[in-house]
This record gives sequence, structure tokens and C-alpha cells, in this order.
Amino acid sequence: MFGHVRAIDDKKPIFMIKVSVYRGDLSLIDRAYTDEEGRYEVEIPEGELVTIGFDTHYSLTNADDWQPSVIANVIADDEMPLDRYLMRRGQVFDEASAMDALNGYVLTAATTHRRADASYAATAANRLTMLKQHTLVLQSLQRTLLEHFENQT
Repeated sequence: MFGHVRAIDDKKPIFMIKVSVYRGDLSLIDRAYTDEEGRYEVEIPEGELVTIGFDTHYSLTNADDWQPSVIANVIADDEMPLDRYLMRRGQVFDEASAMDALNGYVLTAATTHRRADASYAATAANRLTMLKQHTLVLQSLQRTLLEHFENQT
């Protein structure tokens, strides 16, 4: 599977975004980082149903710059690109994008529950505080995620 990761506002490529691919049980299949052109490529068995997370890595200079994103229940394909757009931290593009970012944090919380990662949790909490949700349900989910990551720091 391959594709590009770009900024949602100006469509510029984003360097060093971590692309993680999981099976339905959330076991990791493959991971890659985007290059200077925002391109990534991961090895996935053809036709497998996967969930893909797009996020920063706490150790990188862009760790606080981007909100995460997730695509669930996708069939892997080597012929058609899977592109993704990310929101900058502090940016409110639209409600669907803000909800997508929350889903990215949910995926990270679900895949790191066995091993607390204080460094990632600190960057996640920082970015979560800059995410504006417009409904009470999503605000509640955001608070719960924020508490989860703050408890790991």
C-alpha cells in the first residue's frame, strides 16, 4: 500500500509522519514514515482488511505540529494510492476533521494500552488541548482521552 500525507489547509506534503498499519485485533502489520514529499509505502498482504493510523512520533521535531488521523476497515491494495490529509495543531478545519483526529487518539490509546509511553502521552495531551470539538459527546470523548494521556505522563 502506498500514498501521500499532506496538510489539509495548503495541501503541502508532510515529512516524517508515522504510518502504522494494524489488523482487526490491533496487532501491528507494518510501519513507515513519510519522506520529504509526504510519500509512504507499507507492506501488507493483498486483500487484508486493515486499520491505518497517521501520527507524529514524540521524538521528532514535528511531534506537536499535527493532529492524528485514522482510516478503519480498508482493504489493502498495491495499485491504488491511499492519501491522507492532516490538520495542524490548533487548527479547526471542520467538524469531521476534528472527529477524525479524536479517532486517531483513540487508536493510539487502544494500541499502546499495554505499554505506557510517557513521551508520546505528553505530546498527545498537548495536541488534544488545542482540538476544538463542537458537540457535547465529542467534548466528553476528548476529555476522557486527555485524562488517559495525562495519567501516562
